[in-house]
Amino acid sequence: MNNKTFPNEQMYQEIILDHFRNPKNSGVVKNANGHAHDVNTACGDEVGITLLVKKDIIKDVKFDGKGCAISIAATSMLTENIIGNKVADVIAMDKQEVLDLLGVPISGMRLKCALLGFKVLKMAIVEYEGKK
Repeated sequence: MNNKTFPNEQMYQEIILDHFRNPKNSGVVKNANGHAHDVNTACGDEVGITLLVKKDIIKDVKFDGKGCAISIAATSMLTENIIGNKVADVIAMDKQEVLDLLGVPISGMRLKCALLGFKVLKMAIVEYEGKK
């Protein structure tokens, strides 16, 4: 479990629930030049990501899938966070940056849920890079 203290944990829990109920960037990018899909076999969470990159800048990213509140919220927050960024900057992100977006401690059991979207995003970027 993350040992950070989260003074606004209640607020972040509400934000997580909002992202779960009303995910941002939900859907599929038309004319995507990167996409990937994966499943967390431990719990059944499933995420697909499509992205559009132009001149090594992420212009659009969308996701679809099903899963728990942590999985969907983390992916929603991640997609909001990367639009307009350079591909190299997104590749350089580490898992702690994704966990920090959630703002609440994540137990070891929920770690794969929280990071599934990040894993799939990196897979989509690898596909994009392979097409260049």
